[in-house]
Amino acid sequence: MKENSPNFDVIIIGGGLAGLCNAIHLSKFGKSVLLIEKNSYPKHKVCGEYISNEVLPYLSFLEINPFDFGAVKIDDFQLSTTNNNLISAKLPLGGFGISRYKLDFILSEKAKENGVVILQDVATNITFKDAVFSVETKENDTFTSTITIGAFGKRSLLDVKLERTFIKKKSPYLGVKIHVKGEFPTNLVALHNFKGGYCGVSKVENNVINLCYITSFSSFKKYKNIDDFQENVVFKNTFLKEIFQNSKPIFEQPLSISQISFETKNPVENNILMCGDSAGMIHPLCGNGMSMAIQSAQIASKLILNYLDDKNLTRKELENNYISEWNHQFSWRLKSGHFIAKLFRNDKIANVLLQILSKMPFLLPMIIKQTHGKPIKL
Repeated sequence: MKENSPNFDVIIIGGGLAGLCNAIHLSKFGKSVLLIEKNSYPKHKVCGEYISNEVLPYLSFLEINPFDFGAVKIDDFQLSTTNNNLISAKLPLGGFGISRYKLDFILSEKAKENGVVILQDVATNITFKDAVFSVETKENDTFTSTITIGAFGKRSLLDVKLERTFIKKKSPYLGVKIHVKGEFPTNLVALHNFKGGYCGVSKVENNVINLCYITSFSSFKKYKNIDDFQENVVFKNTFLKEIFQNSKPIFEQPLSISQISFETKNPVENNILMCGDSAGMIHPLCGNGMSMAIQSAQIASKLILNYLDDKNLTRKELENNYISEWNHQFSWRLKSGHFIAKLFRNDKIANVLLQILSKMPFLLPMIIKQTHGKPIKL
């Protein structure tokens, strides 16, 4: 460790939704926070960009109102299967659409306003000794803290360094996202299935449509490129074909991400509290990953504040409390998400399920509730 390494109450590694919300929450209560993020803001990310309304009370607590920045209200849901059967329902709680490009930037500006130090760099190593974390970065800086939060997303070299179990397994999933201009109902989020995957469709700010799909790499690699795959696989779903072919791309090229893992992860690794996708990732089929990331920050920040302000609490109690709270809020959602995604990967089962739902549409909101929470209590 370097002498006189800058010391903080909390170091957060990763500046996505979970990292930024933690930074805002903790700094709101006077804690010194360093957030290390490899990218600059704003930046587009592969993401469904639909958020359940359950997080609105918490965002308000953080002094963020997404509707001030063009977020669109969403209360209708559509689902189609590979043979183009369609069912519609009202979302039990509703949600809103806003791009990660916009939301991450809003949150980063709020964090800086609160006094958070945002460093554009890459954390390369984390050690914990004598109740102090030391975080080394690519630029050869070393920072120390009492608490470190891992919010570095789906996969990171730090996962390898920490020897996390899930990182040892190859993941077969690929995600693709594109923003387009075209006709689509503002208050609707749709989930359209195709062979080997599914695509979410919803509006974000500025009347832009977000198209984000996930597929197995084994399905994708049979084709020359994304355009070829879409033409021969994605467009077999007539709803998707119509949306794609009657809209104009805004991006020069689609964004893509590979090695998406839905394996079980531990909320605490080597005394680091994991947040957002670093702690666990729900299938995009369930459309609730952004809400979970935001809520995980609320859980972590409350417990961290208690720990930093109450000298009678031990670190072990902090970690156990976080694991307990995290599992209480998310373990059932993750299990439900895995089960639902497994059913929809089987075309025959998915089509039978949709036939049942078309005859008993009241079941669909009940299923949606299994992967969503209630409005966050502060």
